[in-house]
Amino acid sequence: MTSETKEPAQQNNPAPQLPPLPEVNRITAADITASLKAGFADFLARPVMSGFFGLFYAVFGILLVWSLVWLGKIWMIIPAVVGFPLVAPFAAAGLYEMSRRMQKGEDFGWSDILTVMANQRKREMGWMAFVTLFIFWVWMYQVRLWLAITLQNASFSDFDGFLHAVFFTPQGWTFLAIGTCAGAFLSAVLFTVTVVAMPMLLDREINFVSAMLTSIRAVSENPLVLLTWAAIISATILLSLVPAFLGLIVTLPVLGHSTWHLYQRAVQPAEGDDIQVSP
Repeated sequence: MTSETKEPAQQNNPAPQLPPLPEVNRITAADITASLKAGFADFLARPVMSGFFGLFYAVFGILLVWSLVWLGKIWMIIPAVVGFPLVAPFAAAGLYEMSRRMQKGEDFGWSDILTVMANQRKREMGWMAFVTLFIFWVWMYQVRLWLAITLQNASFSDFDGFLHAVFFTPQGWTFLAIGTCAGAFLSAVLFTVTVVAMPMLLDREINFVSAMLTSIRAVSENPLVLLTWAAIISATILLSLVPAFLGLIVTLPVLGHSTWHLYQRAVQPAEGDDIQVSP
């Protein structure tokens, strides 16, 4: 009896390669100013719809704090509020789409914007949402870790007791110092990979890895300008949390629209896209 063996067909197909990354531009502080002006103009053009996204974000923050109080997780309130701005880029997806359509001179209604947002689950935006939520989870976990290490002997059963332990004891000062450094690092990482990636994923057909790499390149080409933008976003959102999160109704839409316009200045348009950047 003879047996025949067949050689497996040799695979000559090359490994798939990522498409060329979009070109990034050099931007200046003047681009931040111009983007803020354009973002504010977009907000004034559609204040009700823009404010809706800010209101939704604010209500989510209020419910988050209320849930922690209800669950008795008093210690989580401060890190949750401080880490809350980390998810702002994802929450602003509808604002990016509004600015994109206004920039092209297109008319749109509620259903148009909400449909585009719903369709993002079928695109690469879902992966970016995972990245954002993962970093937020890491932030919350490391806060819990350092809280257990530095304040292990502290006793607090209410929010006032927690504030006293954190702000008026040497252990609390150590916790704040470590938490601030860790938070700054995580915020810088998330900002670097999302600052232009989020609007880019909504704007064009590109995979989320290429979008993140482009975002990293944009930050590396414009470190001072974009870190200044990061500081503006962080300070504005944190100040907006003071009046029971209600300041977000205005500030989040303005920052979201402005981020779209800054992205347009920082990244070369896709081939065949003739959008003109406002002066």
